[in-house]
Amino acid sequence: MADTQKIIDVLEKTYPTAKCELNYSTVFELLVAVILSAQCTDKRVNEVTKKLFTVANTPAQFAQMEQEKLEQLIYSCGFYRNKAKNIISASKAITEMYNGEVPEDFSLLLTLPGVGRKTANVMSAEAFKKQAIAVDTHVFRTANRLGLAKAKTPFEVEKQLRNVIPEDKYTRMHHLLIFHGRYTCKSQNPDCKNCSLYDCCVYENKK
Repeated sequence: MADTQKIIDVLEKTYPTAKCELNYSTVFELLVAVILSAQCTDKRVNEVTKKLFTVANTPAQFAQMEQEKLEQLIYSCGFYRNKAKNIISASKAITEMYNGEVPEDFSLLLTLPGVGRKTANVMSAEAFKKQAIAVDTHVFRTANRLGLAKAKTPFEVEKQLRNVIPEDKYTRMHHLLIFHGRYTCKSQNPDCKNCSLYDCCVYENKK
């Protein structure tokens, strides 16, 4: 059984500056950035949105944009056709149904094209300052490796993390696990020798 409090304490000391690394200035810009971040690095997304948001940065502007033009602007983020389609469709929904404002309600967020649980949780935590655990590839990997969860789907990992992490730490733990996965517990070549949680690691102990 993982020592959750010890893991939290160690991660806090290791990554004291852990936070969202996507650049944005409005709630809607964050939504676009999170949609673009699927299977893409935050660094690349920031490079793309730096130019993109000078062309358009409101739901109304994106709703009127030609999909081909948006595809060209976001091409380097990967899966650009699907992401462009979702961003335009979500923008139309926000404009027509929610008076141009990204809905705060979790269930309403999930109705927007391109918005799954991970994106909705990121929006809840980052934009609306609620306690939420967004399970991306980093969180999924590190939670399983550290024994905080034992699951095969992101939703199962989310549910298990909610059971072992104090509710007031949900959002903070999300950032800590992302930083741990991004900078130490990498997918292919985890830096086990320099890992501050080496002795807690289920993954390493199984090898």
